[in-house]
Amino acid sequence: MAEKLLCEPGHHHKESVQDTLQKLPAQETVEALANTFKVFSDPGRVKILCALSIHEMCVQGICDITGMSQSAASHQLRLLRTARLVKTRREGKSIFYSLDDEHITNILYAGLTHVNEKV
Repeated sequence: MAEKLLCEPGHHHKESVQDTLQKLPAQETVEALANTFKVFSDPGRVKILCALSIHEMCVQGICDITGMSQSAASHQLRLLRTARLVKTRREGKSIFYSLDDEHITNILYAGLTHVNEKV
């Protein structure tokens, strides 16, 4: 079966293509964004992010909420820190984790809103 064309043969959208090419982010930026979204692909990490959107927590609190072992939670938190999705705050010997900034909250809630939409 032949593939259906979206445009008529010979019909060009040169202005639209040029405008889009000029406004697209740089390839390096596109790759960084794709890598950020890859971090959201793990349900355990998403659960950590959801928890941290409610309260900052220490590793033990994250373990209690997610059911992860301390080493597993620490590994996931390290990935989230590397991706700049979470940050830390030290209080004495304790380290508390929170979302890096409001953009992370916005991304998280936009995704939650999308998956909870009724079709």
